[in-house]
Amino acid sequence: MASTNDLKNGMVLDLDGQLWQVIWFQHHKPGKGNTVVRSKLKHVLTGKIVDKTFNSDTKVDTATVDRRDMQYLYHDGTGFVFMDETTYEQVIIPDETVGEAKDYMLENQQATVALHEGNPLFIELPASVELEITYTEPGLQGDRSTGGTKPATLETGKEIQVPLFITNGEKVKVDTRTGEYLGRVN
Repeated sequence: MASTNDLKNGMVLDLDGQLWQVIWFQHHKPGKGNTVVRSKLKHVLTGKIVDKTFNSDTKVDTATVDRRDMQYLYHDGTGFVFMDETTYEQVIIPDETVGEAKDYMLENQQATVALHEGNPLFIELPASVELEITYTEPGLQGDRSTGGTKPATLETGKEIQVPLFITNGEKVKVDTRTGEYLGRVN
């Protein structure tokens, strides 16, 4: 049990038997009345995001979430195979649980896997990853006042927008949360 005053981003709550991750929260003191805590919660299994308001100092159940550093090994057709780096135990995580993280994962890459009672909940990747551009059209500089972008395909198959000067075979840094191009890697 925890108080709503103790909420933190990333905390997982057990509300009515369902797991919700805190994405954002704010303490709010209206002109009249008691302080409330506004929050955005993401359903751990479905990804649905809802706004929820709690009275200040309300007790909520917290879920015990075990975050383990694991290494992504390969995709076997039914799911993604990860290896726990401390026990060397292999875990198969379904495609739905991995979600969009697959667009930024390469074999042998490190990731944090969140587990609740032995069941994988979600994958946390580093804020940015370095990936190679496998295909992009040549950039043509034309009459424009600002720098243009063009589509480029990463080695994982994900398509992102990059500046016109990027060519095939270059390594780029990509934000795993938004999918934005962050820069070239030397």
